[in-house]
Amino acid sequence: MEASKIVSYIKDVLENMPNNWLGLTTHRLDIYDEKLAKIQFLEQFESLFNDHNSKSSALIELPTAYDYIRLGHPLSCILEWGIAKLNTLKPDNVISFTSKTIPVLAILRKNALEHKNTQIIHTSALPEFFDADLVKRVYGYKFELKSVDNIEDVAQFNGTTIFISQQDKIGSTERNANVDFFVNIHGHLGSVLLVNGKQNESYISDIQHVRRRETVAMTPDNCLTALKILTGQSSFNPNTSNTETNKVSVIDSIATITGSNTKSLVGSSGLSIQYAIMMGLIHDALENHKGKAIKFIVPPNCYGGTNDQARRVADCLDNVEVVDLPVDGDNEMVQSIDIVLDKIASENAVPYIIAEIPTNPRVEVPDLLKLKEVLTKVRRTATGDIAIDPVFILDQTFCPNVLFLGDGEILSTIRTISYASGSKFPSGGQCTAGYCVGNKKTEALMDKIEVHLELCDNEATKLQYEILAKQMPSMNQRIKDAYKNTRDFVNFIHETLPEAKINFVSSALAEEGFTPSVFSLDLPTKGNTDAEKESHKRALNLKLINLMITEIPNESKFCVSYGQLKGCYWTIPATSTQGTTKEGDKDYIVRASLSPNLDLELHKKVFLNFVENI
Repeated sequence: MEASKIVSYIKDVLENMPNNWLGLTTHRLDIYDEKLAKIQFLEQFESLFNDHNSKSSALIELPTAYDYIRLGHPLSCILEWGIAKLNTLKPDNVISFTSKTIPVLAILRKNALEHKNTQIIHTSALPEFFDADLVKRVYGYKFELKSVDNIEDVAQFNGTTIFISQQDKIGSTERNANVDFFVNIHGHLGSVLLVNGKQNESYISDIQHVRRRETVAMTPDNCLTALKILTGQSSFNPNTSNTETNKVSVIDSIATITGSNTKSLVGSSGLSIQYAIMMGLIHDALENHKGKAIKFIVPPNCYGGTNDQARRVADCLDNVEVVDLPVDGDNEMVQSIDIVLDKIASENAVPYIIAEIPTNPRVEVPDLLKLKEVLTKVRRTATGDIAIDPVFILDQTFCPNVLFLGDGEILSTIRTISYASGSKFPSGGQCTAGYCVGNKKTEALMDKIEVHLELCDNEATKLQYEILAKQMPSMNQRIKDAYKNTRDFVNFIHETLPEAKINFVSSALAEEGFTPSVFSLDLPTKGNTDAEKESHKRALNLKLINLMITEIPNESKFCVSYGQLKGCYWTIPATSTQGTTKEGDKDYIVRASLSPNLDLELHKKVFLNFVENI
């Protein structure tokens, strides 16, 4: 009776759900409490379930489940809630993934750090992309593989038992008390992980963190299909029409936009791509620089996902270390790179640099000729040998239209890999996919990166390719139009509030092609002490954002995004994009991103109102 009630309610919810559950990539931060991600949403959803209330008006009032859909979203929460209910589990014990590999890697990661034994049991063949040797050799994970005929054959084990099975249904799962984790693989939709037993609940936050940083949750589109299967309204048959055509279109667009005709790769998110880059480069170093330390050089205040992921990879491997690269404010990127590379050369280590151009959130661009000079400089080890040349990993999300890689371009002679988050300009905020491409000097590295993108099952989904194929051809024009709006708004702020510090590109940099549509605003403050001044400024930040989203609710949103098709997004990096960055490196300033399509005069009017009332 309870099962039929659950299924019936979910069916009603799907009929009445808000459109943005399926179409948005970021959600409102003004109704979001990160400490209660998923929990707050499901508590209120459960109340609606108990009241038999599935009205659209009630569903639209639910709080934000996660700030990014790659971390989770309303439909993933409901899918996990439904599966949990049908298996008498807590919703926290069910976690969905677009990847069919990552849930296994998440458990292996925790056990590697805790030196705990793991066995992976399977009935049918493992996914062909799961290369056990690579997982052990490159990721440093240890485990045993065993095949059984039935789940009843799984015996007790001194350690963790993972049971992997291919499932053509979604709902209740046959269980065995000797199994700690069930990984149910659901064809093209992804996978669902069930955490079995209270003794394994300590894994949940760690597994969620892997989903946050190295992959994405099951996408809204695939969750909707999964929920329809659960409620008997659909089947697993994938619609693959035009997928190959869309792939070709996306690859052609990447070549045109970046000016590089070498191999490009498209992942389920920007961080999925970055993870493949990191693991691919580690793989290459293990083969070509045996026994040498690997150093990832990362700005400490860059996007929190980049920073956190790099440190998480280093935590798992003894020969990998993260080295800080100060790039903003009083620190200059080129000088910092020069100093760090000299030190790493003296240690005869392998240098990999991850940097954003322009930087986030200060929107700074280094002197590119000096950058080229520093990156091509021949360095020596302590014993006088020629040091290993660096690989420059360029996060180009803010300005994906700038040409760095093609023949004759500024970084064409340096081993450089460029990547971008597709949830920004490439898709106009309509999906999370990301892409990377290298220059001719990185062709062998790109092959390794492709291996790890496939191993982690992190390639873009069918729908993501479809969205990118539709949006990427217009990307460069949208970038130009959005920049014009942003420059206009920045000039207006400068005139109306000249004492504010605005971080934006100069007109000279814009002439060189750096035309971002994001700027950061350090508002003027007052107070007798530094603490008072900081407190006042933080209150002003929220006052400005709340005024904008209240007065212009159809366009201004308190969200983390960039490159959207319409409207204006506002955020505070320290409490959003820099969420896992060290406190001292966070930026408590306002960041705004403008689109090609918004009522700019209304935004000016509301900002003027803000200025007149401070």
